Amino acid sequence: MIDKSEKSNSDEFANSLASEFAKEALKEQRRSRRWGIFFKLVVAAYIAAFFVIYIYENNNIRSFSPQKHTAVIEINGIISTETVANADFIITGLRNAYEDENTQGIILRINSPGGSPVQAGYVNDEINRLREKHPDIPVFAVITDICTSGGYYIAVAADKIFANKASIVGSIGVVMSSFGFVDAIEKLGIERRLLFSGESKALMDPFMPLDFFEQKHMQEILEKIHQQFISVVRDGRGENIHNQYEEELFSGLIWSGEESVKLGLIDGLASTSEVARDIIGNEYIVNYTKRDNYFDRFAKQVGASLFYNFKHSMITQ
Repeated sequence: MIDKSEKSNSDEFANSLASEFAKEALKEQRRSRRWGIFFKLVVAAYIAAFFVIYIYENNNIRSFSPQKHTAVIEINGIISTETVANADFIITGLRNAYEDENTQGIILRINSPGGSPVQAGYVNDEINRLREKHPDIPVFAVITDICTSGGYYIAVAADKIFANKASIVGSIGVVMSSFGFVDAIEKLGIERRLLFSGESKALMDPFMPLDFFEQKHMQEILEKIHQQFISVVRDGRGENIHNQYEEELFSGLIWSGEESVKLGLIDGLASTSEVARDIIGNEYIVNYTKRDNYFDRFAKQVGASLFYNFKHSMITQ
C-alpha cells in the first residue's frame, strides 16, 4: 500500500516538475521571439541601408561640390560594355561634371589600351556635343600609363592632350584576331557538325578553311572602320598632326609621350595635378567617375548564382 503522504509528495514533485518545464518552455519561447525580432530588425536595417546606398549612388549626391573645382573623370582599362570603362558610365560622369555650376574645367584621366570602337565613338561624340554646348568649360585629356586605340579615339575629342614622357600613345588602327583549327581537328579525328542557313552565316568559322571572299569582306570592313578612326583623329587634332608623319601615325604604331609631342599626337607633358593647377587654374579636384553601385553588383551576383544553380540542376537531373 502507498502511503498517502508519499503520494502527496509525489504529486507535488510532478506538479513542480511540470511547472518548471512550463516556465522553461515559456522562457525559450520568449528567447526565440526576441531573437526573431532581432534578426528581423537586422534584415530590415540591411535592406534599408542597401536602398539608401543605392539612392545615394544613383542620385550622384557626392558628384556636386560647393566650391569651384576641377572635375576628373577616369577611364581605366578596356573600353567595353562589360567593364567600368563603358560609354554610359563615362558619359554620365561627363554630364554630371558639366551640370555642376562650380566646375571650372574637366580632365579625362585615361589609362586604357582601347577596346570597342562603338563605345569609344559614343564618348567622342558626346564630348564634342558637350563642348559645343558649354564652350566656357575646357576639357583636357591626361594620359597616365597608356592611351592607345579606342582610348586615343576618346582623347582626341578634348581641347588638348597631355601625357608623361614615358606614356604609351597611338595604335591608330583596327584589329580582329582569330585562330584556325582545321588541321588540328583532322589530326585528332574530330568531326565538325555545323548547321546554318545563309551562305555566309558561318563567316570566319575557325574550324573551316579560310575563304578568300570572306577574308576580303572582313578586311574591307576593318579598312572602313580604320578610315573612320583616322577621320576622328584629324578632326580632333587638326593642324597639330604633321602631314609628313601621317603614314606612320595611322599605321598602328605606338610612341612614347615624349615622341608623341614631336609627332603632334599630344600637346605637352603634364600630370593631372599640373593641368588642374597650371592650366585650368584650380587644383581642388572633384572626381565624377561613375562606378558600379552596390545594387548593380548585387544584382549581377544574384543573377550569376541563379544561372549557375539552374544550369547545375539541369545537368544533375
